[in-house]
Amino acid sequence: MFKINDNYLKLPGSYLFSTIAKKVNGYTTANPQKSIIRLGIGDVTQPLAPAIIESLHNAVDEMGDAATFHGYAPDLGYEFLRNAMAENDYRSRGCDISADEVFISDGAKCDSGNIQEIFSTDNKIAVCDPVYPVYVDTNVMAGRTGTYDAESETWSDVIYMPCTAENDFAPELPKETPDIIYLCFPNNPTGSTLTKAQLQEWVDYANRVGAVIIYDAAYEAYISEADVPHTIYECEGARTCAIELRSFSKNAGFTGVRLGATIIPKDLKCGNVTLHSLWARRHGTKYNGAPYIVQRAGEAVYSEKGREQLKKQIAYYMNNAKVISHGLRDAGYHVSGGVNAPYIWLKTPDGMSSWDFFDFLLEKANVVGTPGSGFGPSGEGYFRLTAFGSYENTMEAIQRIKAL
Repeated sequence: MFKINDNYLKLPGSYLFSTIAKKVNGYTTANPQKSIIRLGIGDVTQPLAPAIIESLHNAVDEMGDAATFHGYAPDLGYEFLRNAMAENDYRSRGCDISADEVFISDGAKCDSGNIQEIFSTDNKIAVCDPVYPVYVDTNVMAGRTGTYDAESETWSDVIYMPCTAENDFAPELPKETPDIIYLCFPNNPTGSTLTKAQLQEWVDYANRVGAVIIYDAAYEAYISEADVPHTIYECEGARTCAIELRSFSKNAGFTGVRLGATIIPKDLKCGNVTLHSLWARRHGTKYNGAPYIVQRAGEAVYSEKGREQLKKQIAYYMNNAKVISHGLRDAGYHVSGGVNAPYIWLKTPDGMSSWDFFDFLLEKANVVGTPGSGFGPSGEGYFRLTAFGSYENTMEAIQRIKAL
């Protein structure tokens, strides 16, 4: 008789955002007359930039002509996109990353889950707390996290690095030595950042203890402060200890188009084996590439027109972040984030639990956010709002919250 992967049975409840969707759907079914404003999931709302639309149309026309039709994409992705990323995201910042160290994919979420496949299940992971749930849940599925303690909401074989108001929501080097370290900056969910000097400490630490850093840079386009690095490869020694995840979802609005990349330098090794070769083998075996038309759209992100248009789009979302931050502070909330990231992290009022505040906002203000406890135990007592709504809805949501 067949057997299942019983690691899946260890997962508590359903995926965070699935739970939120069920609660919201239940409320709207019971209250169809209510107008719900959703500032929970980090999904963009502005349309694709004109330069990207133009590139998509041109690529679609190519696919309709036998002379320019494209079938399966190359394993690593098309050279035109890998070159554009290597040049604009890395070499222009003084980082030594070549095009053949860029692996094109259909999104950073998939890559952040799939990357753990190239590591032994004996590895111990370290995560920020609160944390993007995919980092932990995919390691649970692989059997790498030990047993779950429902009371503390922690896994026995996971090293948690608390990110609290006391340490400005930035993790401290762990006392127990990890093998794999997940870092996401600018951070989801707290919106916090690390300076280049702080990130250099992590790179030095990882090289010293023989750990690998999986660095999620999905929100780097929102950085506004000069001393915040846009890539971990701005740090000396990162080529020998870091894998970087890149996304087109937040910088270019590709949440419904799907495009991302994983960068693995050839200097990153376990003994004599390069992680680059392992990921190339996995990529070639399990993945058939992002569509040609989508990769052409990704190339347009780096065009002169594309960059100018996307700069305005990011400014639009960050203005929303400013509206949320200032509005909540005016209403007496303790708020962080929203400066280098499109997320606002707020302390729930009057000692409310995260889920109680979720219900309170949904029922009293008809506004949807994300309970901080869904990101880990240190997220309890906090709440996340996103700046990805429309300006009009963002203004209305804040007025509703202030009216409470």
